[in-house]
Amino acid sequence: MTAPPTPYPRRFRETESLNRRLGRPLRMLLWGRGGVDPDLLASIGERLMARDEIAAALASAMRTSDTADPERVSMRQFRRALADGIDAVPSAPRALRDFFAAVDAVPAWVDFDLVNEGGRVARRFGRNSADVMLQLALIGSYRFDGPPNLLVETGGLTGGSALRRIAETQQWATAVTGHDAMRRDGQGFRLTVHVRLMHALVNHAAERNGRWDTGRWGLPVNRSDLAATLGLFNAVQLLGVRLLGVRVTRAESRALMHLWKYVGHLMGVDEDWLFDRELAQHRFNYHLLLTQSYGGTAGPPLAGALVAAQGSLHFTRFARVRRAHARARLLSMLRYFLGRRGMRDLGLPDSLPWAVPPLLAANLLRYHVLGRTAAGRAYLLRSGDRFIRRHLRRHFGEQAPDVGTLPPG
Repeated sequence: MTAPPTPYPRRFRETESLNRRLGRPLRMLLWGRGGVDPDLLASIGERLMARDEIAAALASAMRTSDTADPERVSMRQFRRALADGIDAVPSAPRALRDFFAAVDAVPAWVDFDLVNEGGRVARRFGRNSADVMLQLALIGSYRFDGPPNLLVETGGLTGGSALRRIAETQQWATAVTGHDAMRRDGQGFRLTVHVRLMHALVNHAAERNGRWDTGRWGLPVNRSDLAATLGLFNAVQLLGVRLLGVRVTRAESRALMHLWKYVGHLMGVDEDWLFDRELAQHRFNYHLLLTQSYGGTAGPPLAGALVAAQGSLHFTRFARVRRAHARARLLSMLRYFLGRRGMRDLGLPDSLPWAVPPLLAANLLRYHVLGRTAAGRAYLLRSGDRFIRRHLRRHFGEQAPDVGTLPPG
């Protein structure tokens, strides 16, 4: 007898026993805060097969082949609505109006003063944040099947595009941290809305190209993976910088969580999966971890591309030596975050974590001594801003950053 169809893709909970072992440190952090919730696991599995319907409707209206359809949306109309508001678009099609109704409405829980403080917290992390997001969050996520396959499908992090794409992600993550950047006319708001549409267009194309295995991986850009990505930017970032010796207070944690909660809302993350508190996000992340499928063929080449991309960084002096150092440092930091098994499973050469002890020592002085004073925090903010500018320059060179370029239409 044929088994009845399942609401979950095949990768759902495929390597759960291994994932439990990988998640032991996170489980210890959550000790005494309840066990695994089977209903939450089921919901994660179901939403692997669900899309961001508001953005999907807009993507469909932009990709219709009927140019005479009054409900067709052009890229010019989208850009006009993003820049000047939906009322600036004459006879705006319904899909465009619905999309901007969703992103323009500010939830009652948003506190823009706290959003701005969250941005300052992130910028004070400086290089530590960039290290965590690249090494633990991004490359670390390549150990799991599913989303990496979409990156291979779109060519977003392979070949010569690797360095630029990771820099564009960094530029967006930096843009949302600026003062008032998440208000309606702010750069962070506009880039976030822009990226939401980009995700919908990618999903629209991948669902229809005949190459994506939905039965195995779920929808290309689905609501569970979207929520998992948000968890990398808030709770994983906070956990990661602590592992590098950064002192994070409860107030700082709350502020950074609030910033990314609003970013997640704009990105289309389900409201019941937006969290105010770091521990609540960690608990959710642990459930996400249990549902993943460890391994896959896409992760190793993606990780290798990002390591190799260090050889293309833009330095004005001693470029060859500094590129070699950047590559060696990246491998060293990856060994610290991912362990010997993670390096092996991603096909990366093992390395001693030599880069970590001096970083821990520097962070002890910076965040546990200087960071306890107002003057010290102001210094850390200036230092973080300088690092961000330097970091983006090394990745982009003389080219202008252009997050999530959308084709004309």
